[in-house]
Amino acid sequence: QGDWSSDVCSSRSQMSNLASHQHNTIHSTHDFIELARKQEVHDPNKPVFSLPTEQMLEIQVNGKVFVKHGGMAAYRGKMKFEKNSKAGFTTKLLSAVTGEGAKLMKVEGQGKCFVCDNGKKLVVLKLGSEEVVVNGEDLIALEESVKWAVCTVGGAGSMSGGLFHLRVTGPGFICIGTHFDPMVFAVSPENPLVTDPQTTVCWSGTLKPEIKTDIGFKTLIGKGSGETFQMYFSGNGFVVVQPYEEVLPH
Repeated sequence: QGDWSSDVCSSRSQMSNLASHQHNTIHSTHDFIELARKQEVHDPNKPVFSLPTEQMLEIQVNGKVFVKHGGMAAYRGKMKFEKNSKAGFTTKLLSAVTGEGAKLMKVEGQGKCFVCDNGKKLVVLKLGSEEVVVNGEDLIALEESVKWAVCTVGGAGSMSGGLFHLRVTGPGFICIGTHFDPMVFAVSPENPLVTDPQTTVCWSGTLKPEIKTDIGFKTLIGKGSGETFQMYFSGNGFVVVQPYEEVLPH
């Protein structure tokens, strides 16, 4: 789980290298071709998941992967997209139980698949045997080798703001999306953390958050509808928080 910070730095490095090209005015069709060559690099040693831009995930598909429903932007090669796969059935159950709209679809074939999620900034995380827990709305894609299951937070259900998430276990790549630049907090027994559930993107599987209530929390701190739930993290691990309150679909 300590690899998260290095993965964030690596992703940001890719983004900054590209930024200078994207901020320049494109004067001719030749400039588009040159930009395309820099963004879509043909490298046989490229990892399964990579970020050609800040908001686009490139997946090297050779078999099966799972991506967020509606996230496919483009692809090369032969691909088959299935909504009604086992993953689709499970996430329909997830949606029915939690009220969340998180759905995964199966992508099968050989080639490249490019995935996005409404302009969210993306981070690729390579898991070994670790576990992370991700807000279902923020999980963009995962390799077939990654196991996942629905989990609740501190025994809280949909009455506490839809606090259902996906516990994902490596090995393999996953991709997580955030609105704007996220902040990663280290948590220790001596330095616990309290977060707004709707800004909380993911956390390390070693942490077992508790649900706490505070009548004035949302009224005085958050921007929501008066909900009073907070997530209290203690133990050893990390928590990723975005500067945006995720609105859960109904």
